[in-house]
Amino acid sequence: METILIVDDEKNTLKMLSQGLKMRGYQALTAASGEQALQQCAKSEVDLVLLDIRMENGMDGVETLVKLRELYSTLNIVMMSAQQDIEIAVKTMELGAKRYITKPISIDKILSNVQPFLEISRLSQENEILKSQISPTDEMVGESAAVSYLRSQITRVAASKLGVLISGENGTGKQLVANAIHQQSRRSGKTFIPLNCAALPDELIESELFGHERGAFTGADSQRQGRFELAHGGTLFLDEIGDMSLKAQAKVLRVIETGEVERLGGNRIRTVDVRIIAATNKRLPEEIDNGRFRRDLFYRLNVVPIRVPPLRERKEDIPLLVKYFAERLQLDMGSTPKVIDPGAYAVFQSYHWPGNIRELKNIVERLLIMVHRDVVMAPDVAEALSLTPQPSLSYVPATAPSLESVPGMPLYKPGIALNQMMDDAEAQCILAALEENKWNIRRTSEALEVERSNLYKKMHKYGISRPNSEN
Repeated sequence: METILIVDDEKNTLKMLSQGLKMRGYQALTAASGEQALQQCAKSEVDLVLLDIRMENGMDGVETLVKLRELYSTLNIVMMSAQQDIEIAVKTMELGAKRYITKPISIDKILSNVQPFLEISRLSQENEILKSQISPTDEMVGESAAVSYLRSQITRVAASKLGVLISGENGTGKQLVANAIHQQSRRSGKTFIPLNCAALPDELIESELFGHERGAFTGADSQRQGRFELAHGGTLFLDEIGDMSLKAQAKVLRVIETGEVERLGGNRIRTVDVRIIAATNKRLPEEIDNGRFRRDLFYRLNVVPIRVPPLRERKEDIPLLVKYFAERLQLDMGSTPKVIDPGAYAVFQSYHWPGNIRELKNIVERLLIMVHRDVVMAPDVAEALSLTPQPSLSYVPATAPSLESVPGMPLYKPGIALNQMMDDAEAQCILAALEENKWNIRRTSEALEVERSNLYKKMHKYGISRPNSEN
């Protein structure tokens, strides 16, 4: 429900407009002077101000307009006047008023003038909420048994109102799971509000959760709704709740039990209807034993536990994830599509991925940007992951030339094709250069004047690896 503040020194005007707006479903506040208007805005969440220009008690409308714009730069203000004065109208518009309307004013006239600004205000607020919802991926990718089971859990719990506690390592996609639950629930038409509890210091997390009134603490220059109010009718996702202070935990528990919130520095109780989904990378039972998490809050949150598997437990999904991230990045950048060589997927799958899906996404993006060829090869992936090339044996050419023949070209041998002889020669040069530079890849690539990724590729082609005796 939008709140409209009417500022006028005529009592009949205040009464008529406030009653008319209330009958149309708006919350109407009144002020008989500019000073009272400032007081109302300081203690209430106001979406729009109807401000009379000519007031005899204290500040006039223009002075009040200037002061309100200083304190609340985004506040919508519509000026009212009994006289049609073009000069004053232009002046107030320059000072930040949205519109200038003349009296007498009917409710229909007011609504036709203010509705667009109320709509813009609502959309702007929803846009800010949606911006905070952006996550590393916007869909769940994978066909493994682990992901199929996860999807079935999401579907079953989404239809209920039960609390959900999602556990999993960092980077596994816990927010993605929470968002999927919200999107499949009856609350999908309302907002999904995330809050990372680990990203905020203790002194700010309560303000983020419950909001604050102007002057509640140093730096609180204006009112602010908390995440509970913003999530009214929708879902509040508390990520890394194990990092929340005990004081904040107690207040969250109270909201769960009563459905009521009170802003910091305020004394007004607000009722909220919010579904809470929490997530953590910690073992909360251990945190409870160590006195860092409330047992009663844990039982409230852990009605339906969901575990998100780490990437190492679903490696069969890695090729699909790599293709997904590659296609999405190239679409966003408008760049020339690159191909991931089939042999590169084995390297992706050989890695243990401590950073899980988030790390995989970062590596794919790095490869697509840094590899200048049209095909990303296995050595490129190995280099990006700081892996040692994996071929099992040092190179032994088909003609078995000795190292003594390097750096000279191998002699012609009857029955050996020219391309085989050239490959043998290139492999011998690479092997000799590696030994000369004590198997340092960077120095070897510089000596041979080739890119390190190209050197890795040729080592892979010829089966060259550091001898075991030198590992």
